[in-house]
Amino acid sequence: MPDTPDAAPNPIQAAMAALVSPQVRANPYPLFGQMREGARVAKLTETFALVTGFAEATQLLGSQDFGHPEPEKIVHGDPAQHDDPDHPVDAQGRVVRAFLSLNPPDHTRLRGLVAKAFNRRVVEGLTPRIEELVADSIGQAIEQGEADLMSALAVPLPVAVISEMLGVPLADRERFAAWSTAMARALDPAALLPPEVAEAIAGPAQAARREFIAYFRDLAAERRRNPADDLLSRLVTVSDEDGDRLSEGELLVTLTMLLVAGHETTTNLIGNGVLALLRHPDQYTALARDETLIDGAIEETLRYDPPVQLTQRTVLTDTTLGGVDLPAGASAIVLIGAANRDPQAHPDPDTFDITRTPNRHLAFGHGVHFCLGAPLARLEARIALRELARRAPKLTLAGDPDWARTVTLRGLASLPVTLN
Repeated sequence: MPDTPDAAPNPIQAAMAALVSPQVRANPYPLFGQMREGARVAKLTETFALVTGFAEATQLLGSQDFGHPEPEKIVHGDPAQHDDPDHPVDAQGRVVRAFLSLNPPDHTRLRGLVAKAFNRRVVEGLTPRIEELVADSIGQAIEQGEADLMSALAVPLPVAVISEMLGVPLADRERFAAWSTAMARALDPAALLPPEVAEAIAGPAQAARREFIAYFRDLAAERRRNPADDLLSRLVTVSDEDGDRLSEGELLVTLTMLLVAGHETTTNLIGNGVLALLRHPDQYTALARDETLIDGAIEETLRYDPPVQLTQRTVLTDTTLGGVDLPAGASAIVLIGAANRDPQAHPDPDTFDITRTPNRHLAFGHGVHFCLGAPLARLEARIALRELARRAPKLTLAGDPDWARTVTLRGLASLPVTLN
């Protein structure tokens, strides 16, 4: 039922409004706790629900009752006559979307093709190059004595890795990163943002997407003519047992997804991990003394301050979640940051403990949409944090960090540190 003028304010709705406020951005977790205590599945309206409990979030993400709306059909007649290359369509005239926002069997087909090119062997083969990049960045920061760790390491490392994987020339990486930042800001659900903010984000994001697609359309054509030893060449030529391949539109939207997922989330994982360790110096000292703790440090960062804070699903069939009836067509937002700090799933959830075990979390999702790039993100963060602890054991904060102005992705705009 809609609120009437005399109705009491809905505390969950008020909390959602607070979620996007600058005051909450620095530490949203007390607010998340209040929201979770209010209702683990909060039905804000008949068609909108908020999920904050770990068990409920895990059930939703793993259930076929929840997914994504079917792609919109925008071309009627012959799709070959569609003349907007910035908005590719498939053979049925539907908007081409990345597999992350598709349901099986479309999701299964596309993810399977991409996974063939983006497999564990490819990721593990990047280890020497990542170690080289990290060593160079940390070495320069140590020489300077002080640095913004975001601009010195956390931002350029994932940009360099995904750029080299895709075969992007060094001269183009600065605008490559700018495209990623602009498109990442558009991931915030418009319903959570003031209209003027949503409008200000949409324009630059659309322009970045157009430039990105035009750039990679040309680069992909070059790789078809002259394949190289890079991920783009593998994606251009990958096929399954039946000879199925990525169409040009599918390739371009997949590359867009890989850019944002491969850059922004890993940047945030590194920055959030360093900040958590420095705010808990006993944990950083323990890691500096025993680097076998590194995997625990990465997993605890993912649980404690995940780089992706929320994800959205559509209810595909009438269902019940956490005792709450949800009709088909309703939207549900899973607050991953809230679910990961659920005391029913983790004892003492607000304590940062790199020895925590077991440590189940939802930072990379769950179910069929579990993040394909999780091994690469973990690898980059593992090497970056391990080498920092090894080479800069006296690393300390040199000022207050500044948080980026996004909600879906949580990360730092700057992280001033002293390394000596």
